[in-house]
Amino acid sequence: MNGKVAPIGEKKKIALIAHDNKKADLLEWVKFNKGTLLKHELFATGTTGDILEKELCSNITKLQSGPLGGDQQIGARIAEGAIDFLIFFWDPLEPLPHDPDIKALLRLAVVWNIPVACNRSSADFIISSPLMNQTYPRIIPDYDTYRQRFKDKRL
Repeated sequence: MNGKVAPIGEKKKIALIAHDNKKADLLEWVKFNKGTLLKHELFATGTTGDILEKELCSNITKLQSGPLGGDQQIGARIAEGAIDFLIFFWDPLEPLPHDPDIKALLRLAVVWNIPVACNRSSADFIISSPLMNQTYPRIIPDYDTYRQRFKDKRL
């Protein structure tokens, strides 16, 4: 499958999400990385957004709580090219009623080839990368062949 370049600009559009058992971890990570994060545009779901907005003393685009559709709102923004990467501190040991939404969100991040961090270590690697301070030539698959396949079946 051929790809096309969809640059991620110097000012990144970052989605921040944390499950209840991981909110303290994300808050601690945000405090440590406050200087870097404030250089970018931030998005968050529900309560996480409220907590982070207070900590950063800065506006964050806040969406619905995850179980109320916030995960899907972030996923839609990824598909539209309005989110450049996802920091999602999720709890793999806690069964959640919106697990299908989480799986769909992570799938969209992979489909559109955006960086994803699901824990503190991966978030540390991403935010400390020299690529955080420059435009990155993200290559996304060209889905025209995929779309054409379904058009041909309808004919």
